Amino acid sequence: MVRPCRHRLGEKLTAQWMAHLCGLCLALRGDHGQLARIVTNYDGLLISVLTEAQAERPDAGRRTAGPCPLRGMRTASVAHGEGARLAAAVSLVLASAKMRDHVADGDGMLARKPVAFAARRVAASWDRAGARTGSDVGFDTAVLVDAVDRQTGIETLAGPGTPVLTVTEPTETATAAAFAHTAVLAGRPHNAVPLAEAGRLFGRLAHLLDAVEDQEADVASGAWNPLTATGTPLEEARRLADDAVHGIRLALREVDWGSGVSPGRHSSDGGLAHRLLVHELPNSVRRAFGTVSCAHGTGPYAPPGTPGAPPPPEPPRRDRRGLLAGCAVWLGLACTCQLCCGTYEDPWSGERKEGSCANCDCSGCGDCCSCCNCCGEDGCCDGCDCGCDCGC
Repeated sequence: MVRPCRHRLGEKLTAQWMAHLCGLCLALRGDHGQLARIVTNYDGLLISVLTEAQAERPDAGRRTAGPCPLRGMRTASVAHGEGARLAAAVSLVLASAKMRDHVADGDGMLARKPVAFAARRVAASWDRAGARTGSDVGFDTAVLVDAVDRQTGIETLAGPGTPVLTVTEPTETATAAAFAHTAVLAGRPHNAVPLAEAGRLFGRLAHLLDAVEDQEADVASGAWNPLTATGTPLEEARRLADDAVHGIRLALREVDWGSGVSPGRHSSDGGLAHRLLVHELPNSVRRAFGTVSCAHGTGPYAPPGTPGAPPPPEPPRRDRRGLLAGCAVWLGLACTCQLCCGTYEDPWSGERKEGSCANCDCSGCGDCCSCCNCCGEDGCCDGCDCGCDCGC
């Protein structure tokens, strides 16, 4: 749901974002093996982001990871510790639920019994793996499993006239528990209540936007969709989504971020969390309801310094790879689709490049942080109408 682009985040926050993404991926590999890395997802890493944002010493939760094909075979500072492991546990359990949901719907190859049987086995193993890691960091994943189990029963009973929020309740409960536990891991238990509220509304928003984006395809395939089943019009879904975004913003004002910053204010430690949950979520809503246009769509013809302008050329690097080493890195990038999707570093020069079919979400030019960039590199909002006071 949260899919920021580096144009809006800026270099510093993009580096932090990638540190958490890589940290989640490595936590999954470290605890559960290579296969578990496929459940790495953007929404799950918010758990890691929130944990670090509340920490007294955020840098203590970082380490230098070795070369990886997805980073052009270069080392990087990545998040590690209890926040990343909690994110891994939550991602495993929710991925297991998603897989079982696809099996129940008979999507694609999962309509075949042998494939469905294997998928169920994988989902069960992910449940157990998530429970082990959750227990190691003091989080009982039973609340997530219970929410998944209740979801099936609620969907079975839901029909025209059923409030759509009845259907989203299990997701809200699960995300509230995960968000609240970040306060425990960070040693700030007083943050549990506002973070639980933010998590509850985040779960509601995720469920609603998923339903909106899938509704047309679900109707065509005959799959169950909460909006269609309950007869909820898109106008009502949009109202609920906007209310959830506003509620998350209000809840985060009560959070006590790291480095002793008082509630209602966010330092650089909470800058990434603020940017993602306060400024990126409205973009997600607009994208799901089809009310956005690309803020960077003007490409190379935009004036220098404007949101659509290309970045200035980087100075030449002196650490160029040799021919054979560069070819090896190129092969790794090609095998992992980095050459065609996303951002990567040139195998020889190390220069940052965009993949040929990169689908960067640069939408939301109406958002203050997209155009006037009032939120600086540390996430501080100067003159931004988001209700925050960062003391800049």
